[in-house]
Amino acid sequence: MSDFRSALASGARIIFDGAMGTMLQTRGLAPGRNPEEFCMERPDILRSIHTGYVRAGADVLTTNTFGGTRHKLPPALRVGEFNRRMAEEARRAVAESGAERRVFVAGSIGPTGKFLKPLGDLSFAVMVEAFREQIRGLMEGGVDLLIAETHFDLAEARAVAVAARREGKLPLVLSMTYEAGRTLTGSSVEVCAVTIANLGADVIAMNCSAGPQEMRGAATDLLRFSPAPVLIQPNAGLPQLRDGETIFPLGPDEFARLTAEFARPENSGGAQCLGGCCGTTPEHTAALKKALDAMPPPGPRPAQNGIALSSRSGLVRIGTGQPLCVIGERINPTGKKRLSAELKAGELTTALRLADEQAGSGALILDVNVGAPMADEVLCLPALVSRLQTRVALPLSLDSSNMDAVEKALEEYPASALVNSISGEEGRMERMGPLCRDFGAPFILLPLRGRKLPVKAAERIAILEDMLERMDALGVPRRLAVADALVLAASSNPDAGRECLAFIAYCVEKLRLPVLCGLSNISFGLPARGLLNASFLSLCAGAGLNACIADPTNPCIADAVAACNLLLGHDAGAERFIRLYADRQDGGPAGAPRGMPETHESSPPPTLKDAVISGRLETAETLTRAALEAGEDPFAIVGERLIPAINEVGARYERKEFFLPQLIRAAESMQAAFRVLRPLLEKDARAERQPVIVLATVEGDIHDIGKNIVALLLGNHGFEVVDLGKDVSAARIVEAAETHNASLIGLSALMTTTMVRMRDTIELVKEKGLHQKVMVGGAVVTEDFAGSIGAYYSDDAVGAVRLARSLLPASA
Repeated sequence: MSDFRSALASGARIIFDGAMGTMLQTRGLAPGRNPEEFCMERPDILRSIHTGYVRAGADVLTTNTFGGTRHKLPPALRVGEFNRRMAEEARRAVAESGAERRVFVAGSIGPTGKFLKPLGDLSFAVMVEAFREQIRGLMEGGVDLLIAETHFDLAEARAVAVAARREGKLPLVLSMTYEAGRTLTGSSVEVCAVTIANLGADVIAMNCSAGPQEMRGAATDLLRFSPAPVLIQPNAGLPQLRDGETIFPLGPDEFARLTAEFARPENSGGAQCLGGCCGTTPEHTAALKKALDAMPPPGPRPAQNGIALSSRSGLVRIGTGQPLCVIGERINPTGKKRLSAELKAGELTTALRLADEQAGSGALILDVNVGAPMADEVLCLPALVSRLQTRVALPLSLDSSNMDAVEKALEEYPASALVNSISGEEGRMERMGPLCRDFGAPFILLPLRGRKLPVKAAERIAILEDMLERMDALGVPRRLAVADALVLAASSNPDAGRECLAFIAYCVEKLRLPVLCGLSNISFGLPARGLLNASFLSLCAGAGLNACIADPTNPCIADAVAACNLLLGHDAGAERFIRLYADRQDGGPAGAPRGMPETHESSPPPTLKDAVISGRLETAETLTRAALEAGEDPFAIVGERLIPAINEVGARYERKEFFLPQLIRAAESMQAAFRVLRPLLEKDARAERQPVIVLATVEGDIHDIGKNIVALLLGNHGFEVVDLGKDVSAARIVEAAETHNASLIGLSALMTTTMVRMRDTIELVKEKGLHQKVMVGGAVVTEDFAGSIGAYYSDDAVGAVRLARSLLPASA
């Protein structure tokens, strides 16, 4: 095959290579030694591993550049030079292998170890530039494709995709890693598959974290939901510690037997691409190739119908066969003086309240418009998007004619937002179409051009078809587009309704394009607007309309949507309709269905506990001040409100009801409340010395995300945290524990090559006769390993808090 995309299109099975890190350990990489530096010094060892995989049957070699960004490489290595050199060594290994078939080289791009704002401190632009710098080096070294692997946050995966698109047109594989079917930041396999498909990845993949048995559920979901070819790369089982050495238990034959099951065509078409991750060897690759040779070719991938929008943890599909969807319209300053004034001042309180109200009233997507007079949309829109992404799980629609504001907002958004909209105006498609393509953002096509409104359906269709042709010429995929029916006022045009219905029918039947509309225009200037809007919505739904931008808190709209979804077959067993309307008497007055508030004025104000649990930082701070002004005791506020709140957050996290973004936001809200209380707590005689814990990522390991989360939660639970950072020696850890008279030491490691360094700290504590107990954790660390070195184990941040409390001496 001449290139990787041709190989994919042929339908042939493609075998990726296996582990690199564990292979390097068997060839002389010492525990704690940086694998990038080692391979620069010993490229012969690196090439021998690559050659082994080629001779075992691998069709794709992966470069040793997993940690090849500026955020992970040792200071002595230059990003461009290192990545180019590693790519060249892989190419040289292919030549030395004597392979007579085409073997591709994939440039590996791992996580930076940083979170994007607002979860972390890195901006999207900085992260994209870091990946572009790495990709340039890989391309100079001659890679055939790029593989972003072991990513745990969709926002960072998007940054890789944007960087790859801006540097060229190489094929892109995007691979996420999951635990219990979710990424670290709470995205399901389906959300990831949809978002990555929108980004235009050539292959959607998953790797690491588990062996083929433990990976089965997530792999089944990926095969079910991915419209693109799938790559699955399991570990050789879960790591175990035997005789002081970390091993992966699955041998080549068992690994191959279990992994090859993912290729069966009856499994949603089967995976076209397979390979190995941690603990696999060329022998595993050879066995996998043998198992796959006996398999029938993969089947077709599931077809994608309509568009799909996502947040980190939410997903909405809009298209034929999907329920009618309401896009909440209320975050719009038109006719809202208070909202306009706040947006002009850069204040977001009312906008956030409107988001909460609409989310609680059945909206599936929130339209976000900050276009108030004299408001700076370029600053305000991304700021509001940043706040909303950690506040609500609903996907957002970015509603602005300011193209710079939309671009900045897309940088803040972690998944697939809807862009509202791209009109037929000169130059708008040329700017916004490629932008939406690169960011994986579906968009609304508004059939409007020039000053004259297209009153007739035929006029709108002509504009729309011209826009679709311009999209094709720009390489913007039609799968991202949804048409706007351009509803006009019936008060000034008696044919407005019929023309709109004709346009909807044409889009659905002829163009196979999903359609939405801004509903309220139809009733402009007329009485009983709610009645007209609801009636027209029902007519449009019958014609094929898929979504509407409307007020979800309006009972007439809620009634019409519920009835349409039932009557059009989108409410199986009428379950939702019955749940909402079982209490309504036949012929009774219209009103909010059960479960939907009539108004929001009657809702009780949030409590301090509610504010912490829901992660409302400003509200938590305000309510804490109000409690103090009312004369409440600061210690009682902590003990009776804040601690129960953060405990409830922890319980929801363990039940998988909350995920990392909610956990971090709640912890930050509690910190905001503590900042108000701390001066009073510290000067009170009842204040006690906080127990001290020293935290560090062990020597040789530069991963610290998990440790940072543990530090945040421990600080909120009454610990004084001494965080030494990453790549910290045992001597420095023990010295800090002595200096600060710590009660506990907490150690983190992400790699099998570095977790063995945890033993160094424990042995040094014993050698010095110190009293500190040691907690350990990290992706590769197990309870058995912890027990074998004399440490205590926790598998997540919430569990670490509980463990730390239990280990405190009685006097602490």
